[in-house]
Amino acid sequence: MFKTLKEALKTKEVRNKLLLTLLLLVIYRVGCYIPIPGIDVSLFQSGVANDAGFLKVLSSISGGSLANGSLLALGVSPYISASIIVQLLGFVIPSMQKLGEQGDIGRKRLNLITRIVALVMSVAQAIGIVLSFNTSGAMYSYMPNWVSSMIVVLVLVAGGMFTVWIGEKITDLAVGNGLSLILFVGILSTAGTSVLTIIQSSIQDPTNLWSLLLYVVAIIVVFGCIVFIDLSERKIPVQYANQLKGRKMYGGQSTHIPLKINAGGVMPLIFAYALVAIPQMIISMVNYGGAADIWYAKWLGAGTPIYFVITSILILAFSYFWTKLTFQPDDIAKRIQQNGGFIPGIRPGQPTADYLNRISNRLTLFGAIFLALVAFVPSLIFSIISGSNGILVNAFSATGLLIVVSVALEFDKQLESQLLMRNYKGFLK
Repeated sequence: MFKTLKEALKTKEVRNKLLLTLLLLVIYRVGCYIPIPGIDVSLFQSGVANDAGFLKVLSSISGGSLANGSLLALGVSPYISASIIVQLLGFVIPSMQKLGEQGDIGRKRLNLITRIVALVMSVAQAIGIVLSFNTSGAMYSYMPNWVSSMIVVLVLVAGGMFTVWIGEKITDLAVGNGLSLILFVGILSTAGTSVLTIIQSSIQDPTNLWSLLLYVVAIIVVFGCIVFIDLSERKIPVQYANQLKGRKMYGGQSTHIPLKINAGGVMPLIFAYALVAIPQMIISMVNYGGAADIWYAKWLGAGTPIYFVITSILILAFSYFWTKLTFQPDDIAKRIQQNGGFIPGIRPGQPTADYLNRISNRLTLFGAIFLALVAFVPSLIFSIISGSNGILVNAFSATGLLIVVSVALEFDKQLESQLLMRNYKGFLK
């Protein structure tokens, strides 16, 4: 990866894209530390620290910006929720499904619909945040309550849509998915702050040093497992028969179809966590601190057994959902047959599509189980190693590591494709 980055920095066109991407990310991180004018930031921090549900999940997704009471406190959460809703509606509403088949025009319309839904979700989440902090006195004290609440809602919605704009601009530069990079930077910044705190605590109390060393070893093991699974793939062999066209013979080549074990990457995890947070957000809006809110946090909140079961089921469902969106066995089988190819031992046409679909389902099941294990088991191990030192658990969660690894590998692939395109362009010249 470092070699690819070094080569990219030598290329003027790619270097300019990287610098612009870095500038946009810096602007986002600066916005995460600019507080909303007139609010009490300390009450925001204590409110997030004492909350185990919607607020803490939203703060972790936004890279800690909610705890800072910042302008960009919503982060990418509204857009992620909007993407889930739009993609699910695509399976229910035929007209939206047709938009996805209309090329660039259809994708632009779907993106517009996603932005509109993201605006609605931003308003809903901003209202939920305001209602959550309204009773703590964190809002403007020199204005009527409804005026101060409206100002905070407008600021949060504007910040959420500005974050979406930054993510889309980074994506347009073709150096990676902008929203994924925003998540990546947020996790790294939170981890960096926690690491400094851990080092300071180890200097003051040397007994924490052993926990830190064990934690580092556990992180390396989890990191290695994530990279191994993320890069693992099953190669389906494809043989092309000889074809006589005119006076030339074509074909006779052997290739393969790479099917990744974890084809969805980190997206099923992100979708699952975002969907689990929606009920908590609605309850916080309607009955924050009430009986329903307390009951939900006790039985269905983060850390409860039912929460683990529901999240695992959602990870499994979204893994298959994402695979169905990105992998079309019927189209692949049709293209193979049209080009005179076949899978050894499998008849062309529908039998090939059924074979690819069967292999894809098996790999998706294994990948979904891996994601579910990564979401919970390493975090439990980290908490046992850290003991009472909760900073260690907050510094590196297994899900955070998975997001960091997946985004870093995808970013490396994007850079390689950019360099490859430039080399081809130079060859044609």
